[in-house]
Amino acid sequence: MTKRLLVPVLVFGEFAALVPRPASAEPADDWKAAVDKATAYLKKSQNEDGGWSKGPNATGVTGIAVTGLLRCGASPDDAPAAKGVSYIEGLVNEKAGHIAGKGDVASLTNYKTSINVMALTAANKGDKYKAVIGNATKYLKEYQWDEARGKKGDSDYYGGAGYAGDKSRPDLSNTAFFLEALRAAGVPKDDPAFKKALVFVSRCQNFDSEHNKAPWAKKNNDGSFIYTGANGGENRRDDKGRTTDMGGYGSMTYAGIKSMIYCGVGKDDPRMKKALEWIGANYTLDANPGMPEANSQRGLYYYYHTFAKAMDALGEDTFTDAKGVKHDWRADLLAAIVKRQKEDGSWVNTSANWMESDPALDTGYVLMALSYCKPKAK
Repeated sequence: MTKRLLVPVLVFGEFAALVPRPASAEPADDWKAAVDKATAYLKKSQNEDGGWSKGPNATGVTGIAVTGLLRCGASPDDAPAAKGVSYIEGLVNEKAGHIAGKGDVASLTNYKTSINVMALTAANKGDKYKAVIGNATKYLKEYQWDEARGKKGDSDYYGGAGYAGDKSRPDLSNTAFFLEALRAAGVPKDDPAFKKALVFVSRCQNFDSEHNKAPWAKKNNDGSFIYTGANGGENRRDDKGRTTDMGGYGSMTYAGIKSMIYCGVGKDDPRMKKALEWIGANYTLDANPGMPEANSQRGLYYYYHTFAKAMDALGEDTFTDAKGVKHDWRADLLAAIVKRQKEDGSWVNTSANWMESDPALDTGYVLMALSYCKPKAK
């Protein structure tokens, strides 16, 4: 049995001590212990109304927490998942079709609807949510940027989805959640929404090709993905260089890979080959790869869930990096997750960026990641 060490992690120039945890003889024991402690944390920290987090954030964070719980095996009839599902039911807007709240409560409707569609499909209550999910997917597809909304194929908005469907410019994060919601809802693979989304996703890749002729794609040309190709390109690696620093990074690159797969792109496609080259050269779970050193822990738990989903979508149990090292990605991810879990069962990033100072959000992200790396029964 190996002994785990207390290792300091550099986060924005400060050391954040990780809570040491004895290694178990079996990865399955580690997985179950992490899920059980996380479930206990979410049960204890749940709001009286069934949601998590505070203010308007709760309408999105709750969907992430519920999805993580259910995908890790929680019963939709038992607390805390049942209370969370009931909370989401209260967000259904029958008139508009979205699942982001009623009246003035609704905000970030595209993003939250996508997340809550995922939660309700994970609840798997037969036909109980069939109409709600059907209306929500109709809402999502209507607010995809396309010809019906005045954007032709040559627009860098085309095919994408933003935070609030009718106004905000599209980005890869929202588009990735949008695609996952459609997939979870059972929208056919040949639906035009996937084909249009692929146009946008491809224009977020640092790959000079027929799919992306942006100057920044030619400059970087390493296969990685940025936050959005809209408005000439905007990024989140460096707050000061949002329109000048178009270097790709892990959370968006894995989001791009899984989105391409959902849209029907195969491993032999040049876009996929180039993206896999990038992750092969940047394989790590110690940081969000590709981020500047000072920001290396930014979005770490968001990164974990996109990493897990993309690796699962690739359909391989191992991944070989650029040095020829073969990785059991599930074991690597589980180890990274376990050593970062707090004594109370939560995970929380010391960085406040991208809302990751919220333990309910981070714990939801981690549970979603854990759902893809459960050790296989022997």
